[in-house]
Amino acid sequence: MARHKLDALPDASGIYIISPSSAVADPTALDRAQSRLSKMGFKVAIDRTALSRHQRFAGTDVQRLAAFSRAIKQKLPIVMASRGGYGVGRLFPSLDWKALENSGKRFIGQSDFTAFSLALLAKTGMISYAGPTACFDFGGSKTEILTTEIFCEAMRGELEILSFETADADSVDCRGVLWGGNLAMLTSLLGTPYLPKIKGGILFVEDVGEHPYRIERMLNQLAQAGVLGKQKALLLGGFTEYKLAAHDQGYNLKEAIKFIRKTVGIPVITGLPYGHTEIKATLPIGAKVGVATEKGMAHLVLDEHVH
Repeated sequence: MARHKLDALPDASGIYIISPSSAVADPTALDRAQSRLSKMGFKVAIDRTALSRHQRFAGTDVQRLAAFSRAIKQKLPIVMASRGGYGVGRLFPSLDWKALENSGKRFIGQSDFTAFSLALLAKTGMISYAGPTACFDFGGSKTEILTTEIFCEAMRGELEILSFETADADSVDCRGVLWGGNLAMLTSLLGTPYLPKIKGGILFVEDVGEHPYRIERMLNQLAQAGVLGKQKALLLGGFTEYKLAAHDQGYNLKEAIKFIRKTVGIPVITGLPYGHTEIKATLPIGAKVGVATEKGMAHLVLDEHVH
C-alpha cells in the first residue's frame, strides 16, 4: 500500500474524544489513546462523560447528546469517537444538524459511527471521515504504523493518493462522491431520511462478524432498493471474524461477490485497506474522489489537485 503526499496544509492539532455509542469497556484504553495521540503532536481532550455507562451505552441518550453539544462548542478541530458498538442512531431525531454543520469540526470514527457520518452527509452535505477510533486504534497494546501515518496525513491535508493491492478488481477509471462505511449500518438507514441520495458515487463497505451470506443479503438489499446500481464503483474493504459452515458447501465470500457482480453490473474492487482491521485508511465521506485500477493495483485519488 502506497501513499503520495502534497505539501502539508496547516496543522490540525487538536482532538476531542466523545463516546456516542457503546460504553468503553476498558478505561485504560482511553488513557493510552490520549497519551499516544499527544505524542503524535495532537492536543487531546476527553469529554467528561466519555466513560459514562447506562445499560450497554456510554451514558443515557441525554448524556450522549450533550457530549455532541460540548464537542461542537469547544475549540479543538477534530472530534473522534472513542469506539463503535451501537447507539448513535438513537440520537438522530434530537441532534441539531445545523449546529453540527456550522461547527466546522472534522468528525471521525467507524463501525456504528458510520450511521452518524452518513446521516450528517444526508442532512447537511458535510464531509466527515471514516477512520480510526480512539480505543481500538490508539488504545491497545500497540498501534499500527500505517493506520497512524495515514490518519495524520489525512487530518493535516497531506494525503493525496491511496494505492493498494487488489487481487480481484474490475477495470475502472471514474470519479464520484466517496461514501459508505460499515455495511450493516449503511443498510439499516434504508428507508430513512438519514441515508444520502448519492448518484454516480463510489461506495465502499466493510463489516465484522457477518457470514458471507449476510454480506450478500445486505448488498442484494442495497441493489434491489436501487442504491448499488446508481454507483460508479463498489470498493470492498475488510470482512472479518466470521466462520464458514460445513453446509456452505463451497459458498464463501468470493461466491457472494461473484453474485453481486453478476446481478448489479457495476465495477467491483477488492482489497481496500479499511474495516475492523489493524490497518485502516482514513477516508473522506462525502468528498469527490477518483478511482482507477491496473493489474493488481487500485488507486484512490483523494485530492482535487490531482489530475
